Order: sequence, then structure tokens, then C-alpha cells
Amino acid sequence: MIAARLALSELRRLAAGTLPRLALLALVVIPSLYAGLYLFANEDPYGRLHDVPAALVVEDRGATATDAVDGRTRDVRYGDQVAERLTGGEGGFGWVRTSQRDAEAGVRSGRYDAALVIGPSFSADLVSVADYRPRQASLTLLTNDANNYLSTTIADTVVGDVRDAIATQVGTQAADEFLQGFGSIHTELGAAVRGASELVDGAQRLASGSTELVEGTGRLASGAAQAADGAAALAAGTRALPSSAGRLADGAGRLSQGLGTLRDRTSTLPDDTRALATGAQQVAAGAGEVAGVADEVAAGVQQLDAAATTAREVLDVRLAALVDAGRLTQQEADEVAALAADALGGVDALDEAVARAAGRLDELGSGAAQVATGAQQLADAAPALSDGIATAAAGGRQLASGTAQLRGAAGTLADDLDRLAQGTAEVSTGAQQLAAGSGTLAQGASELDGGLTELRDRLSAGLGAVPDLDRATEEATARTIADPVTIAKDELARAGSYGAGLAPFFLSLAAWIGGYVLFLLVRPLSSRALATGAHTWQTAVGGWLPGVLIGVAQVTLMYLLVTYALDIVPVHGAATLGLLVLASAAFVAILQALNVWFGAVGEFLGLVLMLVQLVTAGGTFPWQTIPEPLLSLHRVLPMSYTVEGLRQTLYGGDLGTAASYAGILAAVLLAALAATAWAARRRRTWTPTRLQPELVL
Repeated sequence: MIAARLALSELRRLAAGTLPRLALLALVVIPSLYAGLYLFANEDPYGRLHDVPAALVVEDRGATATDAVDGRTRDVRYGDQVAERLTGGEGGFGWVRTSQRDAEAGVRSGRYDAALVIGPSFSADLVSVADYRPRQASLTLLTNDANNYLSTTIADTVVGDVRDAIATQVGTQAADEFLQGFGSIHTELGAAVRGASELVDGAQRLASGSTELVEGTGRLASGAAQAADGAAALAAGTRALPSSAGRLADGAGRLSQGLGTLRDRTSTLPDDTRALATGAQQVAAGAGEVAGVADEVAAGVQQLDAAATTAREVLDVRLAALVDAGRLTQQEADEVAALAADALGGVDALDEAVARAAGRLDELGSGAAQVATGAQQLADAAPALSDGIATAAAGGRQLASGTAQLRGAAGTLADDLDRLAQGTAEVSTGAQQLAAGSGTLAQGASELDGGLTELRDRLSAGLGAVPDLDRATEEATARTIADPVTIAKDELARAGSYGAGLAPFFLSLAAWIGGYVLFLLVRPLSSRALATGAHTWQTAVGGWLPGVLIGVAQVTLMYLLVTYALDIVPVHGAATLGLLVLASAAFVAILQALNVWFGAVGEFLGLVLMLVQLVTAGGTFPWQTIPEPLLSLHRVLPMSYTVEGLRQTLYGGDLGTAASYAGILAAVLLAALAATAWAARRRRTWTPTRLQPELVL
């Protein structure tokens, strides 16, 4: 009760008279003026940046960009796009397009706070990546801290945002063309896979046909070798035919001469008929030999003809198969068939010639036998022979003529058989080469099949690895590649404006100022209470309560002004007002203790303590950025906890954290009151210094 009476008495003293009342009103209003003016001035400075003049210089000459997918070109002027973005309201400042000389002069003189210069090669540098000669495009920012340091900082941020936006745009276009190129690659690779599959099918057919070719050419080479051997044997057998035919011709000539002599000398017929019978028998024996050789030759030629016919049939079948399989053209097959026909055609002619010669030799043998029989009959019946001599002479002439023809045919037959042997040998060699070549072809076809199969499989695997995106996915992917990170804000507590962000600091500072000015009028302790010997706690609280009551009026008015006039509405209004009241009470207690302990010096220390807390409370920048030893002071001075607590209540933070800060302020309050009570105990004793202080304010 003593403390309440002391407080009421002090309030009556302060309200006694018009000027004291006005002074008391001023004490109540001062914190609201301080906090209100500061918060009003800093309510939304970023929203008024358009009033800050800045120069914009666009020297970009533009460039031609080539589409990497379809090769189409387009003209781009990224410098103009940047200018439109800045002057269209996204640039923050009030941008004015001008020349570089004017921009530099304006920044130097302060007419412009900053200037942005877009160089002549800006667009060309941005599209240089498409030519694989990449160059970074640059923006030149002219600033002058002598104009305003924060303008430079804000200009850096604005230009950085513009740079990010242009980089995202260009990166999106480049990524889009890149992904479209993947689509083209996928399409072309799909066509390549289909072509490779067709090649694999053709290679498999080639391998199968080449295997059949190897088998056919092997049989052809074997048949050709047999034909060559037969032709060689036939040629060797017919080499004795010309000499035998010569002997036969000689014998036929002599026979003709003998028949002539016989015709002329029929008078000696009995003797001559015996000689004739002997000669006829010799002729019959020679004709038999010749006929036997001719039969052997005819048999050999028939075998050769059969082998040649077989070889021709086999060759025709294989050539037709090769043409059907596409391994040989019809013209090449016809040339091979013509070559074989030329080589084997002589066999047919030889067969006919030998058959005719054999027939004639058979006739000759038959005739010789008849001559021998006739000669014997003539010898037995010489008188009846003279009539047949003329016929025999005529037959002798025919025999001589036929044997002469046989001699010529035998020579021709021998020559033909030699050529046949040579031709069949060449055919055999060619067939062997063809067989060897077909084997190489078969091996190559097998390797080709394996290589093409591997190519098809690898192309198929590559096709699966190349993305095939639809247009919407391409565009979304391109945007993500160009701007892969987005910031999703999860605001646990939000100030809402720059002014609201500074409110905890200015409200705390205003509460301290309000407590500081109180003791310009309010007495920290009642001298009468000290003189009457009242309890020191009651005296301390009695001196503290008037300041607290005025402080409540100060922070209440300040709270109403900030909430309703400046529209900074606290999320937790009651907690905010309660914390302001507690902070004001704690600040009043601290300032009371300083005044009680140090008098006029205590008032000066209160001002110094306000200045120290101004830089240590962390009201603007995070308190962790404060250097030592100020950082240590941040942890022990009360305004730090007032600022942190008001942030929780104003923005909707953690009330538990705010309560802990309130607990620290309450502890500071009690400690300050205890210090005042201790000082009140000491002040019961009057000293010369108290009676006549060295410094009076």
C-alpha cells in the first residue's frame, strides 16, 4: 500500500498544472511518434523503387539464330527483350533509355543512381553456343556508392534477376532444340534399325545361297575334272588314228593299183588270184585292226559326250539357281554357258565324225573280207573272175578315195580332240577357281550376316536409349533443364512488408526511449519515503510504478497507432501488447536503477546503453553477423530479447519462445528492482556528494 500511495502522490505532482499535464502527454506520445514515423517512412521502400532513376543503354545489334533441328533461321534481339522487361515494370527502378555517354555522366553526377549497358554483341554471344564457339554474354552495371549504397545493392539484385530470366529463356530454347534433335535422332535411328533388319534378311539369304553355290560349284569342279580326264584320255587314244588311217590309205592305194594291174593282166589270173587272195587277206586283217581301233575311239567319244552332256546339265541347273538367288546376273550366266557350250560343242562334232569314220571302217572291213572271199573264189574260179575285175577295180578306187578321206578326218579328229582336252582342262580349272571363290563368298556372307546382325542389335539398343518425347514433354523438360531449381516458400511466420519487418526493432527502441524520457520528469525515488524510513522494497516499487503506468500508456498508444494507422496487424495482438508492457516495465526498472545509483551520470549511462543496444539487438541484420565484443553484449542486454519476442508475436511465430523471452525480461525487471532497493537502502545515509552533487542535469 505504501508503494501505491507513493506512486499516486508522484502522479498527482506530475499532473498539477497545465504545463505539467502537457509535458506528461508529451511523454506518452514520444514513443508513438518515434516508432510511427520510422515505420511509416520504411513501410514499403521496395514498392517505390520506380521513383529511383536509372539509365538503360541498349547497343545490341541483334543476331541470327539457327534452329539445330530443321536449320531454319530467325532474328533475335535479346537486348530489346531485356529493355522491355525492365521498362515494363519488372526492373524495380525507373529505367530511362539513353546513350552511354549520358548514362555515365548521370551516374557520376547523381542524376541516375545506376546504369545498365547492354553491349553490341549481347545477342550474338547468347546464340554463339549453336555455332560451337560459345561466348558468355555480359551486362555492364555502372554504379556509384556516393549516390546511395543501397541503390547499388538493389541494382545488383535487379540485374541478377534479369540475367537469370534471360539465361532461363535462352537455356530453355537451347534445351528444346537439343531435345528435338533427340527426336530426329530417334526417328532416323528407327529407320536405320528397319534398314539393318532388311540387310540381315538379305545377308541370311546370301549366306544360304552361297552355301548352295559352294556345293554346286564343288560338283561342277568334280564333273569338269572328270570331263577333262576323259577328254585327255580320248585325245591320247586318237593320236594313233592318223597313222593307222595313213596305213589304211596306203593299203587302199596299193589295192587300187593292184586291181588296175589285175584288170590289165587278167591273162595271168590264176597266179595273180592266188597273190590277190593273199593280199586281200592282209587287207582284211588291216581293215579289222583299223575297225577295232575305230570302235574303241567311238566308245571313248561316246563316254566323253555323255560326260559333257552331264556337265552341261549340271552347269545349267547351278547357273539358273545362282541367277534366281541374285548371286549372278543373267548375262554372266549366259557367258559361262556359252563358254561351256564352246568347250563341249566339239565333243558332239567329234562323236559324229568318229561314228562316221567307224561306219566307213566297218564298211571297209566288210569290203576287205568280201575281197578276200572273192579273191579266193577268183582263185578257185579264175575264169569267172574277169567280169568282176572291173567291179573290183571300181571298188578299189572307191576304197582309195574313202581311205584318203578317212586320213583327213582322222587328222581333224585328233586336232579337235586336242582342243577339246585343252578346253575341258580350262573348264576344270575355272570350275575349281569358282568353287574356291564360292567358298570365300560363303565365308564372307556368313561374316556379313553376323556383322549386320550385331549392327541391327546395337542400333536397336541405341534406339531404346534415345528418348522419344512428345512436344509437351519436350517443352516441360527444356524448361526444367534451363531452370532446374524452384524455391517453394514454406513461411512459418511472415512479416508481410519491409516496415513490418523493422517493427520489432523500432517498437523495442521506442519503449526504451519512452522509459528514458520519463525520468526527465519522474523522480526515481521518493525523498520523503527515504526520510520516513519506509521499507526499501516499497520505496523502490513506489518510485517504479509511476513510470510503469505512464509506460503502459506509451506502449498502448504506440500499439494502436502501429496496428490501425500503419496497418501492421500483429498475429497475436494480446501477446504483443503484453510483451511491450513487460518490456517497458523492465526498461523503466533499469533506467530507474541507473538514476538511483548514479544520478545524472545514470541518465547519461541510459543513453549510452540505448546506443549500444541499437547495434547489438539484431533489429536489421541477423544478430549472428554482429562482431565481437558486441555479439557478447547481444546475449545479455534486454532489448535483444524484446526484439526476438516481438517477432514471434507479431508474425505468428512460436508463443512458447516468446514466453521464454518474456521470462528473461521479467528476471531483468526483478534484478533491476532489487538493485534499486539496494540503492534505496544506501541512500538513507546522506553524504556531502548527495547534498552538493558535482554534476546536475
